[in-house]
Amino acid sequence: MQTLDRPIASAQQPYPEPVYPRRPTRTVAVADVLIGSQHPVVVQSMINEDTLDIEAAVAGIRRLHEAGSEIVRVTTPSMAHAKAMETIRDKLRQTYKPVPLVADVHHNGVKIALEVSKYVDKVRINPGLFVFEKPQPGRTEYTQAEFEAIRNKIRETFTPLVQTLKDQNKAMRIGVNHGSLAERMLFTYGDTPEGMVESALEFAQLCAEQDFHNLVLSFKASRPQVMLAAYRLAAQRFDSLGLNYPFHLGVTEAGDGEYGRIKSAVGIGTLLAEGIGDTIRVSLTEAPEKEIPVAYSILQALNLRKTMVEYVACPSCGRTLFNLEEVLHKVRAATQHLVGLDIAVMGCIVNGPGEMADADYGYVGKNPGFISLYRGKEEVKKVPEADGVKELIELIKADGRWVDPLNEKG
Repeated sequence: MQTLDRPIASAQQPYPEPVYPRRPTRTVAVADVLIGSQHPVVVQSMINEDTLDIEAAVAGIRRLHEAGSEIVRVTTPSMAHAKAMETIRDKLRQTYKPVPLVADVHHNGVKIALEVSKYVDKVRINPGLFVFEKPQPGRTEYTQAEFEAIRNKIRETFTPLVQTLKDQNKAMRIGVNHGSLAERMLFTYGDTPEGMVESALEFAQLCAEQDFHNLVLSFKASRPQVMLAAYRLAAQRFDSLGLNYPFHLGVTEAGDGEYGRIKSAVGIGTLLAEGIGDTIRVSLTEAPEKEIPVAYSILQALNLRKTMVEYVACPSCGRTLFNLEEVLHKVRAATQHLVGLDIAVMGCIVNGPGEMADADYGYVGKNPGFISLYRGKEEVKKVPEADGVKELIELIKADGRWVDPLNEKG
């Protein structure tokens, strides 16, 4: 007979809420933002302005940071773009505040990366594109000697960047994309999660050779199932080698609208629920600042960050004693500026008190025309339905947990 590893719940002893431990990872600093399992999951995004347009780039970074992007990434495809980052950094400090910045470097980017490392806090490189490997049509194998030759070329090219980041105590993201694996990785492992993991491992081991460990790793794909497999395999592979680097999660090229949000939530949320992931970026084909609420909603749903009110509401049924959708909108409009509260809006007495047991406050239709207000599991008062929202606010105020909307940041 199968046994439980914890006691069965009873009326006197509520079933304990499960705790999902995070994968233990080292701490990596990106300016004053700390990434790792001992810290809250970090939200970041990337501007879509041309880095050479200084004013637009500064405005885009500020807009993202104000929206809640704790780290902001900027593309630097050329040396001119890399040099522009100095001016962008300085203008941010003069007109706004310092913002943790990441430079995105891709094709044959060592010179660009060396230059831009002076002005940013982290450099992202793509292992599949960092050193060009000329394809050979008709190739039937990669010999061990060829692998070593390319690895030595990578070491020679890559080491100066590793050393300069180490000397400056800055960070690097080794960002693997499913769609841009190097030819020898594709040839050896196919277009697979294994190829993605081995690609990152090669560069991470070169960093370890130089005793550089300020690394964050990512294994992104546009299909959540590929991304999930890659991160799970990476966690096993790297941890087995004692390389406990933080992971940056994302479903790349997720698209837009509801479907893009669902894809991102499926991929990112699943891994976070398994304890994998230390920083996230939701990649939408929309204005970058629209990614931030999605990211925080994913974190809030998993109880990893409390940045807004958590609303618990039943789906409505024939027992519902008021227009649940309308009332929920009213409650949300009045309280959505608050942080860290759980508020339940329940349409009837059948499920109400039980389903909202973990809420700070409850708004329940127990009798036609009246609302019962709860503090936790305790019914506090019954008020006319027309006064329900106003009385809920008064209850929150009486507990000293209310903040006026205009003063929420003050």
